[in-house]
Amino acid sequence: MNLEIILSMAGGLGLFLFGMRVMSESIEKVAGAKLRQILEQLTTNRFTGILVGAIFTAIIQSSSACTVMVVSFVNSGLMNLYQAAGVIFGANIGTTVTSLLVSFKLEKIAPVILLAGVIVVMFCKKQKITKLGEIIIGFGILFMGLSTMSGAMSGMKDSPAVIHMFASLQMPLLAILLGAVLTAIIQSSSVTVSIMVLMANQGLLGLDMCMFIILGCNIGACTSALLASLTGKKDAKRAASIHLIFNVIGTAIVYFVFKVGVHQVTTVLSDIAHQDAGRVVAYAHIAIKLFQVIIMAPFIGAIVKLTYVLVPGSDKKVGYRDSHQLKYIGEKVVFNPATAIVEVIKELDRMASLASENLNRAMNALITLDEEEIAEVYDVEENIDFLSHAITDYLVKINQTTLPIEDLKSIGALFHVVNDIERIGDHAENIADAAKRRNETGVSFSSEAQSEMGNMLDMVNTLLRFSLEMFVKSSEEHEEDINHLEEAIDEKEKELQKKHLERLTNNECTPEAGVLFSDIISGLERVADHATNIAFATMIAEV
Repeated sequence: MNLEIILSMAGGLGLFLFGMRVMSESIEKVAGAKLRQILEQLTTNRFTGILVGAIFTAIIQSSSACTVMVVSFVNSGLMNLYQAAGVIFGANIGTTVTSLLVSFKLEKIAPVILLAGVIVVMFCKKQKITKLGEIIIGFGILFMGLSTMSGAMSGMKDSPAVIHMFASLQMPLLAILLGAVLTAIIQSSSVTVSIMVLMANQGLLGLDMCMFIILGCNIGACTSALLASLTGKKDAKRAASIHLIFNVIGTAIVYFVFKVGVHQVTTVLSDIAHQDAGRVVAYAHIAIKLFQVIIMAPFIGAIVKLTYVLVPGSDKKVGYRDSHQLKYIGEKVVFNPATAIVEVIKELDRMASLASENLNRAMNALITLDEEEIAEVYDVEENIDFLSHAITDYLVKINQTTLPIEDLKSIGALFHVVNDIERIGDHAENIADAAKRRNETGVSFSSEAQSEMGNMLDMVNTLLRFSLEMFVKSSEEHEEDINHLEEAIDEKEKELQKKHLERLTNNECTPEAGVLFSDIISGLERVADHATNIAFATMIAEV
């Protein structure tokens, strides 16, 4: 085997891996947000989970990407382990599509596919269409790589050393180990099995040994999810363990089946594939995965329970009100572009709830003059400021990654939402300052003024609740209510300022109390403006 063959093989592998990456990332950018919604909504039971996992992986052409996404879903609480198990099982079926496509020998039309993709990218201006062109380019590069590798492998047939090396591979356990190591290095079982399809086509590998190498590929494919879960919570590690358990137990069962009759299996598959060795490997990959899912699906519950034995204990939970700690984003979160925005929105919801609670705490302290409550307002405001800086830094970080197009549109809006929530927190602090001044100067409010502030606070609280629901759930149920409330609060502020001037004119309140009252009412009106901004932030971004 000369240097030219080695370089051709390496170049072909490089093109294949790059094509897979371009295609996978472009699909995630185009459809990532929609696919995420499907994963969230259609995985309520194990069987729909298996179906969704299979289709999802077949679309993005990567079981590793699907499994890592599932691990990140579990880590952020969007999916439980039973739902995750179904999707992971399905992902193992969906990953067989790549090798099946390779077995159809599409590399002959690879240049045409590549040219079509380039034309779309060069002459189309719409971002989604451009990304579709990138998917086609990735597909074309992938098959150009296959064509290069196939040509290199045809040259290997003339090398006695290569023929002897592959002929000496007669030990099934060694073949399993080889498949596991290669897949762990390449981080894709689809790539490893696709290479085997080419080698089988060239007669470099015997079909019996290909069956055992496939089993090793299944185990090696667990590496991506295991590595991704290392920085995650216990449940993320358990989700990755489900993938490992499925493949280890499934491999063990199929191994014993093959020890008894691997030759009979390859004979049957050869008849189905009309003696096409490459398709035999692809069909075997599908058959193994289907067999493993069928025999192990009834034991999903037991597998999930086993993960609690392998990964015992529980995480130290970050409470909703815990200070200076992130709950949904940060170092303890498995980062995945497809779930990053969802996790940011959950952290923003937490921050907004803290700001809303603090506003009510400050208003209560304004009347009761409770010094402990006033001090707590300042403490919570420091936490809100911490969250504001941390979330902003995180948004800057994820803006530099390959986010889905729909999510990328909302990044700018989320920066504004952080600012709006932080300003609500500032208004709570201003009210706490007013409470301190009341305490120090002995200023009192009339019962009428207290009632008016209480009524306006109730309106603002309702608006805040509707706005957060609209922002977090993307629900338009309260859109009209929000618009009407915002207008009503504006009118209320004008009405109360007018009444306040009448009380001042009639000497029914002191100028000091009047200044505080006017500031509080104006502050609550601005809180309503910020709440309205939050409600419509992402909706405006999508227009």
